[in-house]
Amino acid sequence: MTGIDLRSPAFADHGHLPRRHAGDGDNVSPPLSWSGIPREASELALLCESVDARPGGRPLWLVTGIDPRRTGLEAGSGHPGSHVHRNGYGDNGWGGPIASPGEPHRYVFRLYALPAPVSLPHDVTADAAREVLDDQSVGHGILVGRC
Repeated sequence: MTGIDLRSPAFADHGHLPRRHAGDGDNVSPPLSWSGIPREASELALLCESVDARPGGRPLWLVTGIDPRRTGLEAGSGHPGSHVHRNGYGDNGWGGPIASPGEPHRYVFRLYALPAPVSLPHDVTADAAREVLDDQSVGHGILVGRC
């Protein structure tokens, strides 16, 4: 399996997500960039979930059908030609984390390279999406933010 380099100019890996990207801030999706997409990828999928919240919950962000020729997404950008799924707040698209008192929670962004189009229900849980994407992936990258 190929390793994809997934980064954000807004925060370092395991760094704090800026308030602009938080659900109780401006709730704008963070900019992301990537490299190292395998040649056999026919589409990309992006999943962001809290690993410290209740298990199996809805994702903060799930986008499938991303063109593998793309090298990233701008902050708050649309996703031309892709399918944006329902987030944990019941909306489509990015649903930024809301800071809770105590230790910051970890939010894991996973970018998957897929050899064929994937079909996931619009309101899929994070666990179910991750299981399908992990099984079908020919490469992936991980970036962790804290809030």
